[in-house]
Amino acid sequence: MTPRLEAMHRYPVKGLSPEMLDAAELEVGAWFPADRLYAVENGPSGFDPVAPRHRPKTAFFMLMRHEALARLVTRYETATATLAIMEDGREAARGALGTPEGRAEIEGFLGGYMARTMGGVRHGAPRLLPAPRGHRFTDSPSGFVSIINRASVQAVEDLVGAPVDPLRFRANLALDGLPAWGELDLVGRTLAFPSGAQLTVTARTRRCAATNVDPATGLRDLEIPSTLMRALGHMDCGVYARIDHGGRIASGDRVRVMDEARAALPFA
Repeated sequence: MTPRLEAMHRYPVKGLSPEMLDAAELEVGAWFPADRLYAVENGPSGFDPVAPRHRPKTAFFMLMRHEALARLVTRYETATATLAIMEDGREAARGALGTPEGRAEIEGFLGGYMARTMGGVRHGAPRLLPAPRGHRFTDSPSGFVSIINRASVQAVEDLVGAPVDPLRFRANLALDGLPAWGELDLVGRTLAFPSGAQLTVTARTRRCAATNVDPATGLRDLEIPSTLMRALGHMDCGVYARIDHGGRIASGDRVRVMDEARAALPFA
């Protein structure tokens, strides 16, 4: 069966809510558009914007440790780099992230929110970091585009004995039409879209405790990684991919799985 692109999401601020997209324009060698553009520092992280290097997710606010973040709904306006945060259905904060004043507005709200919901922030006041050019705050240094397989999510439901929202896996692309765990066999293969865009699958995604948090309620109500380890002997679900050919992709696109890439020989 030919896989189908069922849904797309971006996460402009690491650890905060997703935004669904109908279409996206991919660029060669880049990240998924407007994804993980910002992170909220959980006390001094050692991140240097002049010489940016990948930092572990624990350096920033994220659902694995700060599950109350899931109860916030955020919207990012790309044209103005403005972030709005909604709490309980009302706008609680808004800031232009390209300005110190706008970042301070968001930082002040998050500091107060964490104090109310999780007893404060242990390592220092929140600080919002913009990603310098050529950098993103992804969990993996090579995680340019993250992909989840809806059939694997259904298999996880069977293992844990409860409904599992695919948004727990915070992926950019959700595919239908693959067998359960079929995405794990795609490493080294290329996914081709009707526009000519191509993604090469580079690695399996090892899951952390962030998947235990319900993205709607913020409750830590499941044990997904440990269940995967007991049942399957690994904690992998989903894959990472890099963009080898750019182009527009859209929900509903049929995706062709190309043969495994072969290295070019000197005499080829």
